[in-house]
Amino acid sequence: MKILHTADWHLGKRLQEYSRIEEQKLVLDEICQIANQQDVDLVLLAGDIFDTFNPTHEAVELLYKTLRRLSKNGTRPIIAISGNHDSTQFVEAPDPLARELGILFYSRYDTIIPVGKLDSGVEIVRSESGFAELKLPAFDFPVRLILAPYANEVSLRTYLGEENREAEFRNLLAKNWQKLADRNCDTAGINLFVGHFFFMKEGEKPEAEPESERPILHVGGTQALFTDHLPAQIQYAALGHLHRYHSVAHPSIPVVYSSSPLAYSFSEADQEKKVVIIDAEPAKPVTFQPIGLSQGRPLYRVQFDELSKALQWLEENPYCFVELTYETEHSIDAATRKALLKAHDGIVNLIPQIKNPHGQQNYSLQVEDLGKDMTTLFTLFYQSEKGQEPNEELLGIFKEVISQNDQL
Repeated sequence: MKILHTADWHLGKRLQEYSRIEEQKLVLDEICQIANQQDVDLVLLAGDIFDTFNPTHEAVELLYKTLRRLSKNGTRPIIAISGNHDSTQFVEAPDPLARELGILFYSRYDTIIPVGKLDSGVEIVRSESGFAELKLPAFDFPVRLILAPYANEVSLRTYLGEENREAEFRNLLAKNWQKLADRNCDTAGINLFVGHFFFMKEGEKPEAEPESERPILHVGGTQALFTDHLPAQIQYAALGHLHRYHSVAHPSIPVVYSSSPLAYSFSEADQEKKVVIIDAEPAKPVTFQPIGLSQGRPLYRVQFDELSKALQWLEENPYCFVELTYETEHSIDAATRKALLKAHDGIVNLIPQIKNPHGQQNYSLQVEDLGKDMTTLFTLFYQSEKGQEPNEELLGIFKEVISQNDQL
């Protein structure tokens, strides 16, 4: 059986004031073409279908049109789970109609997918909370899916049915997944896990979440779920949430983030976006191959200290979004700013990089600095402007001023 794994479409996503909907149309068309070229039998969409809980009409229309094409009018089943950007109610709302096209939406752990045969010949053989077994007409074996959409702590408490200390949630989820696998996943079928969580190998440094991603309320306040909590019967874990294609370390199971189809923040500027094609059969290790996606504007972070060099690069790279850092002794003057912005329609951020009089580059304020306290921000700002930290007397005056503002 050939399976396509994709995730994190974030339909309706914007890059600041720039809409990405036209790029999303292009890249989803590319995914449909890949599915047809690869003769895919089943599609897994691992969460963050939309970018907001209340997606625009245009984003919803794009989803339904794409899934209809991707399902080949019902002959190719699609399993779509919700992510932390999705509304669970909104995602499951079209399920009764979508199911007739073999499109199964799953977002709530208390949902049980109805069993039965669809008009397309696809049959839902068994299901329970967090699990479904499908039988496709062209195959004499079933495919089993443990379904793990994103859920916050409150939802998980309800689902797991008992009060527990936060630190135990990892083990509770692992036990639940193992019970589902023990009841339903033997070697007579293909056994898959579809999830939207932050997974890592225990003991390793966690993968950074992209700047565009709303940080997950990690289960039980922990940093991540561990890959060794996946049941041994699983042959492939199709994950969503992290936007970079990569496989998380596991001794026997491919645990794979397929990536988002477009770069949605400048932290993703150097990433090639992909979908994953999986070849699977019962009782054998799967093989999988990432296929690169080419549609949409790439994102670049560039830095220049001369206007002529910046203008030349912008002319040579017209179809992209740019975060441009410009090195200058003081600030970017109006004429330089106007020339840069006029030269390219995709400059999202234009950042001055201040040098001190001796040409030594000073600290540049970053977006992540905005969460720091006022005194630290003032120190960083003074350092970026003057090339040195403020003295104690100046810091004392600043603290006095902000304390008076607090009193007002």
